[in-house]
Amino acid sequence: MDYDELEHALRSGSAARAPRAAAADVLGEIASGKRELRAVRHPLGFLCLPVVRDGERGVCVHLFGGEIPAGEPAAAGVHAHSWELVSHVLYGHVSNVPVRVTDPAAPAPASGPDAGPSPGPTHRVFEVHSAPDGTDELRPTGRLVRSEPGPEQTSTGGETYTLAAGEFHSTVVRNGEPAATLVLGRTLPDRSDLFLGPLHGPGHRTVRRLCGEEDTRRTVRAALRRVHAGHRE
Repeated sequence: MDYDELEHALRSGSAARAPRAAAADVLGEIASGKRELRAVRHPLGFLCLPVVRDGERGVCVHLFGGEIPAGEPAAAGVHAHSWELVSHVLYGHVSNVPVRVTDPAAPAPASGPDAGPSPGPTHRVFEVHSAPDGTDELRPTGRLVRSEPGPEQTSTGGETYTLAAGEFHSTVVRNGEPAATLVLGRTLPDRSDLFLGPLHGPGHRTVRRLCGEEDTRRTVRAALRRVHAGHRE
């Protein structure tokens, strides 16, 4: 699986079958045991298969819904990546909700009898610091912001979407239906992963736990069947 070739295919749309074929190949290797890889249970409620790690670049397959045991609801996880993302939907429907984040100005004096208070902050920004052992430490910062969700943007099987580094969003799937994406990420320097948490929430830790080998293969086999079924549609 070549990162540069996949990125060119996804961004240009010049080879529509290349991402599906690449995903099918690597899923087949995992399902058969040829490639030893265990899925990672992500705190946002999906399984991650990290198939390429090349310095600041990486390729993963994300599996949502279906037989995936639920983690924290993905809809509740408003976050921003430290990396730019190109994601190709292999099957199902994946929706992203862009979230506009603003820093509330200092309260202005009332200018009339009907003047109300200025809108205040709704969330605190947390920085996410990830350790090699799979622990994510969410540290509260001093930045208080106001967030406003935008219109939901849905991509379906065969479609590609992009997200810029630092763009706050949440990702959801329809009613827990199965979906999968092939994700390319390129980490940018001097960036942090960010999360919107409660105004007065403390820092805390989450752990990305590994699935067992047989659980991984069983889940991957189900995903591979759906990839092939989508190819025949």
